[in-house]
Amino acid sequence: MEKHLHIVSSDVPYPVDYGGVIDVFCTVKALHEAGVKVQLHCFDDGKGQQPELDQYCEAVHYYQRLSGHKCISPKLPYIVASRSCNQLREKLLQDNHPILLQGIQCTYLLNDDRFDDRQIFVRLMNVEHEYYEQLCKTTTVLQPLKKIYYHHESRLLKNYEKNIADKAIFLALSEKDVAIYRQKLHARNVVCLPPMLPFTSIEAETGIGCFCLYHGNLSVEENEEAAIWLLNNIFNKIDVPFIIAGKHPSPRLQREVDLHGHACLIANPSAKEMRDLIRKAQINVLPSFCRKSRSVKLLNALFGGRHCVVNPTMVSSSGLDTACHVATTPEAFQSIIIQLYHQPFDEHELKLRQEILHPFLNQGQLTRQLMGIIWQKEGEDHSCCGGGCHS
Repeated sequence: MEKHLHIVSSDVPYPVDYGGVIDVFCTVKALHEAGVKVQLHCFDDGKGQQPELDQYCEAVHYYQRLSGHKCISPKLPYIVASRSCNQLREKLLQDNHPILLQGIQCTYLLNDDRFDDRQIFVRLMNVEHEYYEQLCKTTTVLQPLKKIYYHHESRLLKNYEKNIADKAIFLALSEKDVAIYRQKLHARNVVCLPPMLPFTSIEAETGIGCFCLYHGNLSVEENEEAAIWLLNNIFNKIDVPFIIAGKHPSPRLQREVDLHGHACLIANPSAKEMRDLIRKAQINVLPSFCRKSRSVKLLNALFGGRHCVVNPTMVSSSGLDTACHVATTPEAFQSIIIQLYHQPFDEHELKLRQEILHPFLNQGQLTRQLMGIIWQKEGEDHSCCGGGCHS
């Protein structure tokens, strides 16, 4: 019997040029290879139609994300209201296939009682209200409007996530997120399913690289702040070549880079260029000031790069701290970077990296697990299905 599935994505998941779309693209591809007929629905924020997606989907539908006053609501978070779309809901109502919503951003239809009896799954990328609360705390007081927005969005998201907690089956990236959704938001049907990743082997090379690298989607406030923090607290004190690379850097970030003679900014590298940068770097330097369920940028660095220096927040509850050098202060970052910059990444470290990352080379297992959750017998309780997260 053929299996059909609707997948709704908050962004067009190709090119796979930042962490937020990796799980979406890999899920679509893995389900296609397992014989599932996927209809992909995605909100287009400027990427346009991507023919590459057609080979993995029965159909790909594109919708315009709303903006401005149309998205202002006293109850709905902006990230949800901006993806409300009558056309999408009417398309989904044309059949009774299960629906996988990739992120809280895509859950507007859970407020439509026509979907009350539909089998709906929500992939949790983060505990969003906590993430926005952290964004608020890390945003400088010199950007008061952004700080107000993040605080307001966090409050709306907390209420919203509570209100929809019994309206779908939630797939969390980590056991910590499962616990939060069960204990704080009172969700009964929430299970742990680690992210789908594109890695098939460890590509890190032994030897010595020639620069330090910070990479990420630079249009995300958190990532820009981390890059600027590195410039002003670490690489202003040590004379080591430093590259910042990622999507859509702001003029503010470019001005900060221009003030540092041994730093440079690479804007909008292709996926291949980013892999080359990660591979050639001597050290991937990746602090984070907001806890995330699972950092894809960190996994990219560990699978493809040499030494990796992080702060505790980046590796919190990830099981990856033993694969990294963890620094707790700016002085510790400086000391570790100076120590590692001329230290070869050797065969012993490569073998250790392979042992730590081996559990992440499990896309086939994750695909079977996801399919088991979606197409298990009707009436089964999803609150304890899927086992647990193993990392």
